[in-house]
Amino acid sequence: MMQAYIPDKLPLENLDLKRLFPLATEANTELARYDGLLSGIVNAEIMLSPLTNEEAVLSSRIEGTQATVDEVLEHEAGMRKEGEKEKDIQEIVNYRKALYEADNFLRDGALSLALVRYLHKILLDSVRGYNKNPGEFRKDQNWIGPQGCTIEEATFVPPSPLRMMDDLLAWETYIQGRDIDVLVQCAVMHAQFELIHPFKDGNGRIGRILIPLFLFYKRKLGRPMFYLSSYLEKHRDEYYGALRNISEKGAWDDWIAFFLEAVIEQSKTNAKRVKTIMTLYDDMKERVQAITHSQYTIQVIDTLFDRPIFKTTDFITRTGIHKPTAMGLLRQLREAGILTPIKEARGRSAAILAFPELINIAEGKDVF
Repeated sequence: MMQAYIPDKLPLENLDLKRLFPLATEANTELARYDGLLSGIVNAEIMLSPLTNEEAVLSSRIEGTQATVDEVLEHEAGMRKEGEKEKDIQEIVNYRKALYEADNFLRDGALSLALVRYLHKILLDSVRGYNKNPGEFRKDQNWIGPQGCTIEEATFVPPSPLRMMDDLLAWETYIQGRDIDVLVQCAVMHAQFELIHPFKDGNGRIGRILIPLFLFYKRKLGRPMFYLSSYLEKHRDEYYGALRNISEKGAWDDWIAFFLEAVIEQSKTNAKRVKTIMTLYDDMKERVQAITHSQYTIQVIDTLFDRPIFKTTDFITRTGIHKPTAMGLLRQLREAGILTPIKEARGRSAAILAFPELINIAEGKDVF
């Protein structure tokens, strides 16, 4: 039987700094460029909600969920799905809620085990895994392997619960301290958490949420809005392989190099995506104003960017615009082709409309 993994002591020693420092330098440079773009956006949480939605979808997809961004948006507009699809969507909604809650917490608090437990409780609220002690670290031995395998057939056995809290406390001390480079430390933070595997379920998603939170906590980002799941989902086999090689071969240098390369590529991709969203936002200000000549142009645009699929009744509530005026604005935007109907109004049921240009960006269909 495979022995339970014993995590390496942190901070790590004997890293190949000659190999890692050039990558760390480039990763820090690209991340700083991306953060510079974020700092120039007044309402980043609204404008960049497509990136947050995409992160929630892709991080959950790595774990096997199959829902898309537009399906999540339709769900929130009242178009409920059936069976497993609805369960997938609720997991994604929880993931996004955990991101927002952590953002608020870290503005005054520390990145800690208490926060990790709180986020895990949100993540597993009323979804698959709700019966696996949400918000509580495991007290039993777990293992990773093919579906239904025994511990004897496992590909990885995390630390014994008898020593796990010592490992977690050492991890907490490490992330609250300093290492040779913040991005190297972030790579180690994520991998060590995944290897400790402290929950019965949801470890991967919590570990990926911790990446932007750690960078925000260490002041590498002005907002915790840097998401790696797009890169990790595309390189899933390499991602899991690099983590597995730490436990099997002690290959920390390979993992850290993979992580830094991910930061480099995702920073570039995210920067392009942000520029695309900013361009659309500025363009929409001109187009909506030209079409409607309304004093409510900014309220309309902010609401569309925050919820690009919506019920007309929700639009009225969120904008605070008087109903007859709001309905007139929506009619004008429909006639101009900016909004398209997903479901027409019927009886007391409100119409559901979509803002396709932003949804295409949210689904990664924008062309760079």
